[in-house]
Amino acid sequence: MKRIETNCKIDVEFYDLDPMNVVWHGNYVKYLEKARCDMLSKIGYTYDDMKSDNSAYPIVKMDMKYIKPATFMQKLNIKTVIEEVEPALIIKYFVTDNKTGEKIFQAKSMQMRIDIKTMETMFTAPKRFLQKIEEYKG
Repeated sequence: MKRIETNCKIDVEFYDLDPMNVVWHGNYVKYLEKARCDMLSKIGYTYDDMKSDNSAYPIVKMDMKYIKPATFMQKLNIKTVIEEVEPALIIKYFVTDNKTGEKIFQAKSMQMRIDIKTMETMFTAPKRFLQKIEEYKG
């Protein structure tokens, strides 16, 4: 499979902070979703395309490692890398300070394709998704 790697910029907003004035741990999942949507958009295969292919990709597993807290107004870069597409979509995420490159957080998600109508697990990717990956110039 062709290696897909994209980058997405995030600004840490005030409402993302916890009482300790650092990003609340749960908001990193939101950041990963933003980066994943950005990556899929760049590939040209969005959630709407998945729906048209009668597919959804729910998260079935997520591993996260908090390295250093992110703070208000910090600019972050999220590098997103597709590791596998079949039998599951596995994506790695690397969150760094946009200016210094310092590591903040890293994660790995596993998503399984399901048929929207039957809710059955599918172990192959839609042909259109595979085609968009091959066509991606990055």
